[in-house]
Amino acid sequence: MRDFEHQHAAHCESGTVAALLRHQGLNLSEPMVFGIGGGLFFLHLSFVKMGGIPLTSYRDAPRVIIKNMERRLGVRWRQHRYRSAEPAMRALDGFLETGRPVGLQTGIYWLSYFPIDMRFHFNGHNIVAFGRQGEDYLVSDPVLETAVTCLAEDLRRARFAKGPFAPHGLAYYPEHVPIDPDLKAATRDAIRHTAKRMTGLPVPFFGVRGIRSLASKLERWPEKLGPEQARKWVSSVVRMQEEIGTGGAGFRFMYAAFLQEAAELLKTPALAEAARDLTATGDRWRDFAVQGAQLVKNNRDDSGAYAKLATILRECADREQEIFTRLKSAV
Repeated sequence: MRDFEHQHAAHCESGTVAALLRHQGLNLSEPMVFGIGGGLFFLHLSFVKMGGIPLTSYRDAPRVIIKNMERRLGVRWRQHRYRSAEPAMRALDGFLETGRPVGLQTGIYWLSYFPIDMRFHFNGHNIVAFGRQGEDYLVSDPVLETAVTCLAEDLRRARFAKGPFAPHGLAYYPEHVPIDPDLKAATRDAIRHTAKRMTGLPVPFFGVRGIRSLASKLERWPEKLGPEQARKWVSSVVRMQEEIGTGGAGFRFMYAAFLQEAAELLKTPALAEAARDLTATGDRWRDFAVQGAQLVKNNRDDSGAYAKLATILRECADREQEIFTRLKSAV
């Protein structure tokens, strides 16, 4: 089996999947993997908390991209979970001895190759283990510029981190990769599916309804929580949007890149137009992040700033409602 090649990516799961497929001979860009994998989404769950802060996510659940690459492209995956660390690490060593790179779900807090100020309790971080260096492991973390060495004890703890989205030692790799998958059919199905989920789910936590729900809640946070806690919650929303390997603007720029590739693949100008509009919407998400970060940094009780943030969120929701409604009929 040929040597594994590290490649920097924007997002951990799509970057890991793209790397594993590329190693098996199927060379897809990260935006295509993310888009066909149905990665784009939005949710805000005030009743699910991580570190005492409501869960906000700009993408679908962990492993959805893996599952959809199987369903849409016919990639067949082997996935292994374990009850405890010892058999999980033994199995990983066995895979690596045969020259097989392996995707791993980890808790980022325990990965000490990240600076301490970048580590927090999030258990959906995907990496590739591709070899050993003494007692430790050679790791391709897609969000880093180069491959790194991970201490064996750190990797063990990261694979069995506790809390929401606990990895349970998940290890995965493609067992079968089709030589010539039907990219056109997969792309059409993926776009329709994402558009429906963004605009059509009948609950107020998901898609554009979730964005509007967050706007309504956010502008009441100072009164409900007090200024210090309100700033902390805003900081979490911004961090999930910009710092968690999203490619910027909560994956909107990456999905726009996917739509641009899809427009060329399907020869559909409407997709290129949607890509431009979603990029412009991503700029407004960036405005939200900048203003939110300023609010947190200034450390002041400014209720007007929360109202401005809520206004930007509602604008983003309106724009995405229009874009994804068009996409449902574009393909």
